[in-house]
Amino acid sequence: MFRPASMLKVELITLERYRDRLLTYLHEAGVLEISEIDVGIVQRDAPNEFYRQAASYAITISRMAEFLGAHLPKRGGSLKEFIFPPEPKKRKYSYRGIEALIKDTEAFLNVVEPIVKAAEARINSINSEIERIKSSIETLELLASFDLDSSYLRHSGIVTVLVGTVERAKFPALEEELKRSTDGRVVIVSKSLKDSVVAAVVFLSRDYDKVNPVLAKHSFERIEVPEERGTPRELLSSYAQQLAKKEEELKRARKEIEEIAEKYYEDVKFYLELMENERNKANVLGMLARTDMTLALTGWVPEEEASKLEEGVKRITEGKVYISFKKPGEEELDKIPIKLKNPGWARPFEMLTQMYGLPKYNEIDPTPILAFTYSFFFGFMLTDFLYGLIVGIIAALLVKGHRKFNDGTYKFSYTLLWSSFFTVVLGALFGSFFGNALDIVGAALTGNPNFQMWRITDPLTDPMFVLIIALAVGLAHLFLGYTIGFVVKWKNGDRKGALLDQLSWILIILAIALFATGKNVPAFVSSAKVLFGAGLTLFAIGTIINNGGLAALLIISNFFGFVGSWLSYARLMALALATGGIAMVINVLVQMIWGVKFLYIGPIIGVILFFGGHIFSAAINVLGAFVHSLRLHYVEFFGTFYSGDGKPFEPFKSRREVSEVTLKVENA
Repeated sequence: MFRPASMLKVELITLERYRDRLLTYLHEAGVLEISEIDVGIVQRDAPNEFYRQAASYAITISRMAEFLGAHLPKRGGSLKEFIFPPEPKKRKYSYRGIEALIKDTEAFLNVVEPIVKAAEARINSINSEIERIKSSIETLELLASFDLDSSYLRHSGIVTVLVGTVERAKFPALEEELKRSTDGRVVIVSKSLKDSVVAAVVFLSRDYDKVNPVLAKHSFERIEVPEERGTPRELLSSYAQQLAKKEEELKRARKEIEEIAEKYYEDVKFYLELMENERNKANVLGMLARTDMTLALTGWVPEEEASKLEEGVKRITEGKVYISFKKPGEEELDKIPIKLKNPGWARPFEMLTQMYGLPKYNEIDPTPILAFTYSFFFGFMLTDFLYGLIVGIIAALLVKGHRKFNDGTYKFSYTLLWSSFFTVVLGALFGSFFGNALDIVGAALTGNPNFQMWRITDPLTDPMFVLIIALAVGLAHLFLGYTIGFVVKWKNGDRKGALLDQLSWILIILAIALFATGKNVPAFVSSAKVLFGAGLTLFAIGTIINNGGLAALLIISNFFGFVGSWLSYARLMALALATGGIAMVINVLVQMIWGVKFLYIGPIIGVILFFGGHIFSAAINVLGAFVHSLRLHYVEFFGTFYSGDGKPFEPFKSRREVSEVTLKVENA
């Protein structure tokens, strides 16, 4: 806790013949981050034909999965399944080597791929035919005003007939220019539509080169007339019947594909996952080095996993391996991958830390601190007992339903569950239950118009008290940040930075606290002046050393930057007031509507407005509390000590949702 997991540098050399088994073991163990090895006299490794086949099959099976998934019968989607999603069933596979896996996959594809391809071809063929018929129907609807056989509308020979549409505004000019360019040897039959004109242009074929440029100039869009004989209205009836038959055929085809999808989709997903993991394994081969007989790799492993890794590697390679672990040196600090290590209660909050950035290897992990302060700030801003209760119930259900997945929903819900606890506590202290709803109910029941729930203060009537609390909390938060920064820099050997950049603000903050709490105590005031002067002196010296000629300007700007950061904590009070204010407005509106007694409209609308309004208010204020709590940490708090420049630990790890691989190893 407070420190990233200790990492060890791994160096490994074994025989080339163990490569496949070794990579599979490391992939399933998921504890080693493989680094690119510095190649000297040896060569880099590369995927063999089986890995290339795996990549090709992954693409093929992915397309099959996409097609079958789109035609899988719709199931689930209920609120219960969102809160308590079922755990996917895992199918076991005994891994005997990539060559055997490729053969198993080929055997599966030989059975399933022709069935899926035939079904896909049939669907595509039917859809293409339906689109052709619909296109013809659209054309015939445009030509419905021409009561003559459609063969006349596509005539060519001595006389050419072209049918198309043109904008209504352009039609008169088109008609006039066609007659002029052909010396009147043209007949135009037209019918006005809403914004355009459909026209049949009849002219001598020898005038085509004169007519065509005119039609193009006026944006004449040609219509391809269907080949069948009959008037457009007669053909419309025929095409409608064809469309109905094809759509019925499409329904039958989809029903058959649904049965195929139900039968093979899970198998397709299973083999897709196997192939994608093989492709993922192949991606690291370029980081390894090899000779004709040996294989070498290097990487990073958490110290707590080292012994387990060593034992597994020796078992896989039958003891024919050189493996060493060593602690990283100072020169490798920027290369060490970071894996956070926190107790279970704080682990979900790592998500919030990672959103900003990971600590460096020699920095403090702020997650345990953030778990408390973030939740407290959230509760301070939302500060309503019943809002907190609603959020807490929803979060508790999601935590219970998603715990087994340890996914983003679980982590986010867990942070909300903690935050809802502080919301409930602070809501009770400030007497906020759907705003002042209980005050109104109590006044109505007791007949006392001044009835109020117990509270330490009301933020709406005494905002200055809440502001003082918010600023005091902010000062303590900044003090904690600068203190952590001082400790980290001092331990890392940066004594100058610890004294000038961190201790200076620690002394200034202590001086402010003494001024605020002991302004009537001469000893407190004297001590505060000494501390403030010492802190300001250290700050000025540090600014001059770091910035030279710009020091005078930066002393002023940096000091007021600190003041701005401190005052930023006033948002704790501002959002608490916003929550109470919106809730009070909703309650006032409900009171106004409640008095309408006609057909009980007032009480009915009042109940809807009360619960709907407060649910909406809770939602938008939860969003505000979430964002602004993060802001106070990312901008104000982390700015005092935290870089967030750490490189994340990315282990060579398989992704298993529907498959479970066991590695078959024969002992020597």
